[in-house]
Amino acid sequence: MKQETAEIRAMGMLGWLAGQEALLPVFLGATGASEDDLRARAGEAEFLASVVDFVMMDDVWVIDCATDQGWPPAQIMEIRAALPGGDLPAWT
Repeated sequence: MKQETAEIRAMGMLGWLAGQEALLPVFLGATGASEDDLRARAGEAEFLASVVDFVMMDDVWVIDCATDQGWPPAQIMEIRAALPGGDLPAWT
C-alpha cells in the first residue's frame, strides 16, 4: 500500500475514533492529545500512525473500525506498515 493511500485510510480511522464517545477520551488520555490536536494534526502521517497504533491495541477495536470502514481487519496492519515507523520491528 502506498503511503498516500494509507494516510487517507488512517484519516478514516481517525474519523471512526472521533465518533466513539467512550473510546475517544481513552485515546486523548493515552496520547496527551487534545481535540484541537485532532483537528490540527489530522494530516500528519506521524500522528495518523499513532491513531492506527492505538486502534491496533485491541482486537475488538480493529474489527469494529474495519467493519465500519468496509475493510477486512487485516488491512489495518497494511495501513500501519505504510505509515512512518511501520517498517520497524515490534519488540513485544
